[in-house]
Amino acid sequence: MLSLGIASLAAAQPSSSPLTLDAALDAAQVRSATLQAQDAASRVAREMAVSAGRLPDPVLRLSVDNLPIEGPMRYSLTDDFMTMRSVSLMQTFTGSEKRQARSARYEREAEAALSMRSMQKARLFTQTARAWFDRYYQEQIQGLLQRQREEAGRVSEAVESAYRGGRSSQADVLAAHAAVARIDDRLHEVGAGLTNAKAQLQRWIGDGAEQPLGALPRIDRTRLAEHQLGHEIDQHPDIAVMNARERVALAEAEVARQDKSADWSWSLMYSKRGSQFGDMVSLGVSIPLQWDQARKQDRELSARLQKAEQIRLEREEMRREHLFEVQRLLANWRSNLTRLADYDKTLIPLATERVQAMEAAFRGDKAPLAAVIEAQRMVTDTRLERLRIEKQTAAWWAELEYLIPQEQAGQAPLPDPWPKTLPSPSNQPAQEQEP
Repeated sequence: MLSLGIASLAAAQPSSSPLTLDAALDAAQVRSATLQAQDAASRVAREMAVSAGRLPDPVLRLSVDNLPIEGPMRYSLTDDFMTMRSVSLMQTFTGSEKRQARSARYEREAEAALSMRSMQKARLFTQTARAWFDRYYQEQIQGLLQRQREEAGRVSEAVESAYRGGRSSQADVLAAHAAVARIDDRLHEVGAGLTNAKAQLQRWIGDGAEQPLGALPRIDRTRLAEHQLGHEIDQHPDIAVMNARERVALAEAEVARQDKSADWSWSLMYSKRGSQFGDMVSLGVSIPLQWDQARKQDRELSARLQKAEQIRLEREEMRREHLFEVQRLLANWRSNLTRLADYDKTLIPLATERVQAMEAAFRGDKAPLAAVIEAQRMVTDTRLERLRIEKQTAAWWAELEYLIPQEQAGQAPLPDPWPKTLPSPSNQPAQEQEP
């Protein structure tokens, strides 16, 4: 018990190791109540599948038949020869194919729940990754502004010293103080954004959101290869859910087809009369008369098949929409990678060289201090813009990287959804004209 308590206490303590993106995703998956709910839904459907495959419960009936309520033998159970105390047992016999169809329908429901779980997992990973990146880049922006604040503070102190020595003007002092104030204002804004980012990350992974973050993952490559885009889209969680819904609809159509065969019910009754009369046994059978199948059972089967066709067409439209969306994401992601390379190669070095040139000109009394401060602000803005672009790139990368859960990638294509035991919608029963 002591060792268990120590282990529990240790598990409750926050880890000192950096919170990597993979660790955040693992924590979010373990913590997610949505995924656990889908697991429960799958278990519910599988339990129902077992139940649906069994015969209906037998019916036990106890009765008193033909009890007189008038005359000298009223309310007597034994005097009248027609009065019987009966016990009967009735059992409905559902065909094995019908029971298998009902069981298969719930199995398809279980598969649909697992498909929903994969879809929820993909969204969970994407949202957790975006929250992790949001916090990471807020911290990067805060660090950049803090370094610029220190640099601006040193410039302000130097200008004040020069002013006291008569080598600078009061306007330069005010300009240096204004530059520091602007950076302080930005730091306040970023601080609020960082607090919100931590809160958002905590929403997905819990108290571990307070841990220091690990290294940034590679966001310049993704598992989603464009030359396999058509196949990858077929594995999209939303498409998998539509596939599962179609299989459920087809299973319901098979149940409707099996319901065209009526269930027979058999009953056995033993009746006891007075001692002076003989006992009796009755045997009965009940057969539902499906006398209007063309308007009832056939119409229900047709409706079930049309439902499956509806889902198939909706899935095709969804596939086209997701294919366009992924192509757009890939184009934007690649464009931003090119922009980041341009910032690193050209824009940031040029802004840095401009600061150096302005500082040299200021020391030679060829440029005012305001020009130096403006050049420094441009460097900060350029670096902040690069971080903004990189943050957006990371968000698009997360959508691409976690678009398809790992366990779904590489699955074999789904079989033909139209089983040979069912007619396709094009061969469904013709619509009967009303008399």
